[in-house]
Amino acid sequence: MAETLTLPTTTSRAELYDALYPQIEALVATESDLTANLANVAAALKEAFGFFWVGFYMVKEGQLVLGPFQGPIACTRIPFHKGVCGACYTQQKTIIVPDVEQFPGHIACSSASKSEIVVPVFRLNGTVAMVLDVDSDEPDDFSEADRVGLEKIAGLLVRKI
Repeated sequence: MAETLTLPTTTSRAELYDALYPQIEALVATESDLTANLANVAAALKEAFGFFWVGFYMVKEGQLVLGPFQGPIACTRIPFHKGVCGACYTQQKTIIVPDVEQFPGHIACSSASKSEIVVPVFRLNGTVAMVLDVDSDEPDDFSEADRVGLEKIAGLLVRKI
């Protein structure tokens, strides 16, 4: 059965994250398949916010490998030491980039991407299992509200990994 998101008609991202969180929580609560959960999380975020690209890069084979996503074709593999995703993985913290052109070593999967936020998703043992990567085609599109909201959503996946 397909789920439909119910979102408030508001311009506040914090309110949208607050409304979206319990819906994503319900989506992943009873599903044990990681791929299905990641696909639904990416779709929910893309639908709710209209971001340019939303997806996951999973730690595999000593690098980050593309997982479920919503948006245009993306880079398939990212070394741990490259780009915003690699920086998020190695620093084990959320990174907000207001202007991707100003980020040293940025990997341009699409020239339409102008700003980015990448959030680590941790295993129960505290290691990074994957990163949640969100790109916008607007410069300086991400704020503290996005960091808080996306980190909370990433926390839902810890027990699913």
